[in-house]
Amino acid sequence: MVTIETSGGIGSGVVYRSDGTIVTDAHVVEDQQKKPFKSVRIRFADGSQASAIVLGVDDPTDVAVLKADRGNLPAAKFSTALPEVGQLAVVIGSPLGLEQTVTAGIISALHRNMPPSEGSPQGLIDLIQTDAPISPGNSGGAVVNSRSEIIGLSEAYLPPSSGAVSIGFVTPAATVIDVADQILKSGVATHPVLGIVPTDISPEVANRFGLPTTSGALVIEVAPGGPAAKAGLQPGDIITQFDGQKITSVTDLLAAVRKKEPGQQSDIGLQRGQDTKSVKVTLGSTAKE
Repeated sequence: MVTIETSGGIGSGVVYRSDGTIVTDAHVVEDQQKKPFKSVRIRFADGSQASAIVLGVDDPTDVAVLKADRGNLPAAKFSTALPEVGQLAVVIGSPLGLEQTVTAGIISALHRNMPPSEGSPQGLIDLIQTDAPISPGNSGGAVVNSRSEIIGLSEAYLPPSSGAVSIGFVTPAATVIDVADQILKSGVATHPVLGIVPTDISPEVANRFGLPTTSGALVIEVAPGGPAAKAGLQPGDIITQFDGQKITSVTDLLAAVRKKEPGQQSDIGLQRGQDTKSVKVTLGSTAKE
């Protein structure tokens, strides 16, 4: 475990490789404009410090990879298998700058999705939920099982002001490994894209535009020349099905798309006015967007 210090605050990280490669959350090493800091400061458990550069960030999964100016580090062991609900979850990090803090709880649920927000406009999918206390500064730190294997990185928590009690979210280790290895190989991670800007349909939006339903993902913008445009999608379409899966919200759509691979063809069911249509779309790649 390491503490990551930037001009924007403090976060946590995990040693991925003994050569100084470290993984953390992208938002830990990005400014408010989603631009990576050129360099950060790493504080190690033995009290020493070293500078590090940001090798790459992946906003769709909120994973980042750093390279510290120090080698011969003890690399953590990652478990790619999903934990079971009820299993032990131990969170290690630097909440509020209190280094090497350990909290514990259980795995509360799997496959949780977080809807798009100002801090994460693309939303986050397939997260692990835990009741182990997570606080500001824990982001990017280790969540481990009873065998001291990393099962994920601390991602976010719902603050008590929201009425929540002990609801935290973790990026699974399998996601971290996949994205980190892609960044180390090519500098970027690729994800499937549909090429639209969708929004949820509130009753107010439905009433304003005369939409027949509040269920589905409303297309408000189609990227010129993108996968959706080539398939014939138009602003105003309401996506209701994706490869046979019912779509009731933008989060449903994002989760369905992210499970695919760039280049795969998918069937989209949509409502255009009073008409129901079905189109085939070949998903693009974030690397080409």
